[in-house]
Amino acid sequence: MLRALFQAGIRPDLLLGTSVGALNGALVATHGPGPEVTDRLAQLWESAAGGKEVYGDGPVRQVSRAVRTGTHLHDSSGLRRRLHEELGDRTFDDLVVPFQCCAASIERAAEHWFTAGRVVDAVMASAAVPGLLEPAAVDGEHFLDGGIVNSIPVGRAVECGADRIFVLQVGRVERPLRPPRRPWDVARVSFEIARRHRFHHDMARLPEGTTAHVLPTGGGSPKDDSLLAYRSFAKVRDRIDAAYDATGRYLAEHGLDGTPS
Repeated sequence: MLRALFQAGIRPDLLLGTSVGALNGALVATHGPGPEVTDRLAQLWESAAGGKEVYGDGPVRQVSRAVRTGTHLHDSSGLRRRLHEELGDRTFDDLVVPFQCCAASIERAAEHWFTAGRVVDAVMASAAVPGLLEPAAVDGEHFLDGGIVNSIPVGRAVECGADRIFVLQVGRVERPLRPPRRPWDVARVSFEIARRHRFHHDMARLPEGTTAHVLPTGGGSPKDDSLLAYRSFAKVRDRIDAAYDATGRYLAEHGLDGTPS
């Protein structure tokens, strides 16, 4: 999606990210829009396919950690290390493009937007998936994944003054929901209802004169919602290419690809 947008000459004035969107957005905000950052992101996600930095623990170690901590299956130090390689000790003031990311505050039971401080700390908080990674501590407060409170932050973009919004979503909103059939499906479906409800609520209340383009992923599979789908990076390149093609067609159909109409 980013590659198609940049090739069409579309440049962001503001980047908002939640969870994995915070990671992607932080890199664009650090390096600026263009082919260099999209190539860098593609390499990062393709390297994740062959590595074990974040979710590579075996089941024995996962169970041991869950029993020991009572809160999470995976060690977050691999993700922090990789983020530091990419972002260093940059603060929000150092970024090329203004950027904000969302996390869920545990103590305040509230949506929190990071706009200052170290970017790595903010992204770790935004991407602290409940049950998978430990809550992230920032300045004495603890945070979980921002998807809990604001998964697709269209409303935040409006609050910040945006009148043209491009939504780079991961595909779940494109797939129909079905009643859960297994115990572990209940939490997933419940979360999907909550996140989609807020998204549709925000989309239905866009101010007059504000447009939001929900970019297509180019397809997905029901397997993407399986219990262990978060560990699978095998089709990263196929998904990148599919989203690029689909977004390119979308931009052309809506007269946003820079070609004369």
